[in-house]
Order: sequence, then structure tokens, then C-alpha cells
Amino acid sequence: MEKLVACVQKKPRALCRLICFPWAGGGTSQIAQWGKLFNESIEVFCIRLPGRESRLEEPFPKDMTSVVNEITSVLLKEFKEKPFAFFGHSLGTYMSLAVALHLKEKYGLEPVHLFVSAAHAPNSVGHLALKSMPLPEENNEFLACMAIVGGNYELPDDEDLRKNMAITSREDSRVFQTFSFEKAETNIPFSCDIAYFCGSDDKIYDVQGWRELTRGDTSFYELPGDHFYLLKPPSESLLIKHITRCIENAGL
Repeated sequence: MEKLVACVQKKPRALCRLICFPWAGGGTSQIAQWGKLFNESIEVFCIRLPGRESRLEEPFPKDMTSVVNEITSVLLKEFKEKPFAFFGHSLGTYMSLAVALHLKEKYGLEPVHLFVSAAHAPNSVGHLALKSMPLPEENNEFLACMAIVGGNYELPDDEDLRKNMAITSREDSRVFQTFSFEKAETNIPFSCDIAYFCGSDDKIYDVQGWRELTRGDTSFYELPGDHFYLLKPPSESLLIKHITRCIENAGL
């Protein structure tokens, strides 16, 4: 499990696990630290995909199905053991959703809460447009494209860092484009509550479709910052407070 999951602070007495899915090109270095910021009732697992950090020598995943299969097979015992919630940012939103759909369909398991961030609803026009967008092969062109699509954010000045970021983000984006979601009119996949977060200075996302995915409540929060608002301490603190309150209100 240590290969797939970063958990910087184990909390065996936690009532709930928060499983976090980073953005395209992302690793575990930032979000995994949330484990130190949440109270003792919430244990944080951050997903580490192949092709980065301690898994640098492994080939990138080829499609969303392989990502879902690895996560569910490695963590199935943990999913059955105690309540869990999902948080996904940007591309990580769709990975969290794909895993949640698979768990519900195959095992009858469901998060107590879905936290989604900076992403179009999967049943929206914006999501379909993003899926069909060509991915430039030249690194700087790709990063420029991602900056436009994902909202304004700072790119590293170091050329090697930019190159690695472009390669990893492109591969993750290819995984995203294999994510398939079709919602039948009569099929509402979830019963848990869904909370949507975005940065006030980020681009506009097509988000209303999230209401159609659950019989539970949906709520929407705008926090100060750009596409990576969650990395700024004031917004990070607000985000953690929102997530904590939602999980505590789930009546575990």
C-alpha cells in the first residue's frame, strides 16, 4: 500500500479516511501534508500514481480503468474497514469519481462525502469539450495550453522541472481522456452529499451537473485564489474546515 498511498500521519482511531486525488502532473508532496492539519478523527491518504516520486521508474498508467483497478484492489480492505470520503482536484476529481462509481457498482460501497474541486461536472458540455481537446506534443505548447484550460497559475522557471511537469501532465491528461461517463435519465449513481470547491480567480467551470449525480445535498464554495487556491494557506485552512464540518455532519 505504501507504493500507492502517502500517509504522513497514521491515525488508527480515526472515524473516517479522506482519500485525496491530485491534479494532472501532481504528486503527494502537498496534499499528503493535510494529514497533519486535520483533527484526529480524519486520516488522510494521498494517491500516488506510477511515473512520479517513488514510482518514477514505473510506466505511466495508460487509461482510467488501470488507475481504478489498482486503487480498488490495493485499498479494498481499507474501503470496507471504515467510512471514507474522496477529495479530487482538477483531473483528480475525475479519478475520484471513476473510483467511486466502480466501488458503488461492484462492491456496493460509497463515500460518505464527495469533495470535488476545479472541474466540470462529468455530464456537462465543458467536460466533453475538454475530453476531445488535442494535446500538444511540444512541452512548452502543452504547458501553455494547460495554463489556459486549467486557469492561470505559475509555471516553474527551471527548464528540467518544466519538462518533467509537461511530460507527467500530458500522460495524466491522456488518462483523463479515457474516462467514460454516461448518465441515464433514471440512474442517479450516488446518495452521498457532494461539495464543489473552486478558486475565485480561476476560470469558470460547468458545475451544475453535479446536482444530477446524487440524491444527497450539493453545495458550492468559492475560495480566494487561482486554479491552485488549495495550496495557499488561507484557502487551504478554509477548505480543511469545510471538509471537516461536512464529514462530522455525516453522523459517523
